[in-house]
Amino acid sequence: MKVLGLTGNIASGKSTVARMLERMGARVIDADLIAREVVEPEKPAWVEIVKKFGPGILGPDGAIDRRRLGEIVFGDEGKRKLLMDITHPRIKEAVRERLSEYRKENVPVVVIEAALIVERGGLREFLDGLIVVTADEESQIERLVKRSGHTREEALARIGSQMPAGEKALHADYIIDNSGTEEETEAEVKKLWEGIIRQK
Repeated sequence: MKVLGLTGNIASGKSTVARMLERMGARVIDADLIAREVVEPEKPAWVEIVKKFGPGILGPDGAIDRRRLGEIVFGDEGKRKLLMDITHPRIKEAVRERLSEYRKENVPVVVIEAALIVERGGLREFLDGLIVVTADEESQIERLVKRSGHTREEALARIGSQMPAGEKALHADYIIDNSGTEEETEAEVKKLWEGIIRQK
């Protein structure tokens, strides 16, 4: 079983690439989805986060309000690290369990989609290679404004808070440029997929 990491900065289009790879036959483990699962109400991570950040981060249904929590940790390195120290070991464990299931099923290619593979490094031990999705800054801004309703300034602040895309690309075994049309990106992904399958 070949295990590839898939990462990229905010609004670079890594989820689009993940969907394309899934259509081509990969199984995708979405670390962001797992991150939501591990902090569901009453789970150990939820308990710890509420203890550290206070009940003000909870919505009326008792679930963590991600936007509210995001505002607290955004721009505060200490608080962001605290949150990651609570969630990341649990995310890693859940990923390990999924990989183990897929191995039993003889799945040929698994893609782990996660935002912070390079920065945190915790998932690197599972990987045979890393795909980094890049996009030019204007495309990122446009997508963030359209998708999340951010102003141009907010979008730039989000982009600026992350590791520069060029630096992230230095860690890549494969790079997908998602600045163009979806068809152009799909052609790149298809070429990558054929190469991965040939290597197997």
